[in-house]
Amino acid sequence: MIGRLRRTRSGRKFLRNRVAIAASGVIVVYLAIAFVVFLGAVTPEMCGRTIAAPQIPGFGWQPPAAKRLLNAEIVMGRIDAALGASDPATRLAEISIGRRRLDASLDLERFSSQLDECYELYDRLTEGGQDPGASAESLADLTKLETIVDGLLAPVPAGEAQWHAIETSLGTDRQGRSILLRAVFSIKVAVQIGLVTACVSTLIGSVLGAAAGYFGGWIDHLVIWLYSVFSSIPNLVFLIVLAYAFGNLQILVFGKPIDQTLIPVYVAFCATFWIGPCRVIRGETIKIRELEYVQAAVSAGFSAPYVLLRHVLPNTVHLMLINFSLLLIGAIKSEVILSFLGLGVQPGAGASWGIMIRDSGKEVMQEFFWQMGAASVLMFVFVLAFNLLSDALQDAFDPKHV
Repeated sequence: MIGRLRRTRSGRKFLRNRVAIAASGVIVVYLAIAFVVFLGAVTPEMCGRTIAAPQIPGFGWQPPAAKRLLNAEIVMGRIDAALGASDPATRLAEISIGRRRLDASLDLERFSSQLDECYELYDRLTEGGQDPGASAESLADLTKLETIVDGLLAPVPAGEAQWHAIETSLGTDRQGRSILLRAVFSIKVAVQIGLVTACVSTLIGSVLGAAAGYFGGWIDHLVIWLYSVFSSIPNLVFLIVLAYAFGNLQILVFGKPIDQTLIPVYVAFCATFWIGPCRVIRGETIKIRELEYVQAAVSAGFSAPYVLLRHVLPNTVHLMLINFSLLLIGAIKSEVILSFLGLGVQPGAGASWGIMIRDSGKEVMQEFFWQMGAASVLMFVFVLAFNLLSDALQDAFDPKHV
């Protein structure tokens, strides 16, 4: 592949562009992650599973003192409710904090005494409505409280401790779900939507545009009418109609209702995204069909489909590549916007960057930016890499681009 590129002037020009090569490397990394997730390394169930306390910051950062106190209070409240039940032993055994459960080696008396000590520290920390992190003494009491509460929980098994540390490396959201797993799964969703939309739309648009430009006549008028009609339908309205239509269909796809899959998104995007490539390829085909080598092939008696496939379409490949990269970017950004509005990827299909940004609204109000930041940074890097790559492709392979 690289050897063939080096034998062409356009290929050598592309390979000399270090920014484009770096962007290609970033894209390869994203595609590799998406492939690993597609094989089942991260599933929608894993994205929705509670693994730890809510709103834990990433990279080992400590949450604010008030948040630390609230997390401890949640555990204390659940233990207190279990001790007051008719069958406290059974209720205590049912309590789980993410992956961790209560220490089964402790008896009821030990739980009760430890809980009393926790509430003494809690009352001291909340006395007078003061900030639990206002003084060194308060911080010491808070640390002691956390230590006692942590001692009531069984340690994470040795085999799971390292994986648990990886899952919580970017923190947890308001429901205690792993931000890292949700962000990684969202890469697969973005790549999947982008590739399917770009491939199908580029193929449909190129074929229709080439046929319209080469044959002209009623075929040209029909294609122009088609893309004029579809271009007048906003993606948002079209997706709402499709969501309603698919929601009424009792069809299962891979064991899920069809409206809980990505099929409505594919149909809505592919039905409108083919218009751009169609217009570009049609205009280029109208110019190419008048060139001497095409007229010579026609004069030699070759059929119209042969001339179109052998001599016209191959000379529009550079435009297909450029439109492919642009459509992939457009599909990813459109998916994020529509999922943010609740019209794109549905929760049953897993996570996506749009869903993560939507779910982080209340977190941002509480000055917790980890979920918003993870989704935004990953989307920014991926879109930027494809923008740089598309510019490099246009610069290297488009003969009209200076």
